[in-house]
Amino acid sequence: MQPHQGSGEDRDPGLQPERTRLAWRRTTLAGTVATVLAVKAALSGGADAAGIAVATLSCALWLGFLTVAHRRIRVLAEGGEPTTLAPRHAGAAALCTVALAACAVALVL
Repeated sequence: MQPHQGSGEDRDPGLQPERTRLAWRRTTLAGTVATVLAVKAALSGGADAAGIAVATLSCALWLGFLTVAHRRIRVLAEGGEPTTLAPRHAGAAALCTVALAACAVALVL
């Protein structure tokens, strides 16, 4: 008996980790662009202490997210069955993302 089309038996187990790895890369790129724009906004028109502090915080948050993302990308690239993302790493990535958005709002206002 042949497997039914769409069943789990004919699924390529390598596709999901690959899509997830690419999503981490896209998100990292978006964070990089946001951080560069934050630094540019903070330094344009004269640098004040608050702008520099927010730009520095944005860079630190970006580095935190980059660390988590790089670790996850490395695990997904190893092949085989990927491990589940640890809750503390997921929380750190979410915190960095939300805080980076808050920094962007602070620089715009």
